[in-house]
Amino acid sequence: MTGFRLEGRTALVTGASQGIGEAVARTLASRGARLVLAARSVDKLDALAEALTAGGAEATVVPLDLADAEATAARLKALPEGFEAIDILVNNAGITADNLLVRMSLQDWDRVLATNLTGTFAVTKALARGMMRRKFGRIISISSVSGLMGNPGQANYSAAKAGLIGFSKSLARELAGRNITVNVVAPGFIETAMTENLPESARSELAASIPLKRLGSVEDIAAAVGYLASDEAGYVTGHVLNVSGGLYI
Repeated sequence: MTGFRLEGRTALVTGASQGIGEAVARTLASRGARLVLAARSVDKLDALAEALTAGGAEATVVPLDLADAEATAARLKALPEGFEAIDILVNNAGITADNLLVRMSLQDWDRVLATNLTGTFAVTKALARGMMRRKFGRIISISSVSGLMGNPGQANYSAAKAGLIGFSKSLARELAGRNITVNVVAPGFIETAMTENLPESARSELAASIPLKRLGSVEDIAAAVGYLASDEAGYVTGHVLNVSGGLYI
């Protein structure tokens, strides 16, 4: 592969311990980036870092709970030597606490917004100043088609994911003058541990609702992130890349 290379770049991926975050980390590493792997599950991060290192990549681990915005900023000020200058930030970490609005507790509303939206604010703010100083950056947030079209039982999650889009569009305007692009990837239904546990009939019903007639893979999302992180995407900012197989058109 000659295009979309990332040698000399350092990327921080939140929620890197599994699923989309892990696939993104593996893709960016395969293209030459150094990786800072962030999540709450340190054991899984250590295993991923070991695998990436065994494959010839450079990787380090940072335990991070985005629900604690103040602790997040402090941890990111103490990145290991050689990984301090973050060129690519992938805001992927997120949680769900689904319920119909009339049954949703304020705690579940606040918890999802704190992790999925406020946590992204905290990480991005902590790293944006360094990008501005170096006059280069790629900020990519993982939203969802739920943030574009809504989804019953996910008022909190959809609100947070829609918030990421508004947040990113505003930042794209603020940071463009410093050669920093800010974009969003909005996945549709993706093959994850959660969908694997669904009955086959439910999985078939989901696939039938998608024009491409299949669920997406984590690699589909990672490929989109890899493009937006590259030099080839240097003239793309403020964009929402909908990777949903046509679920949302």
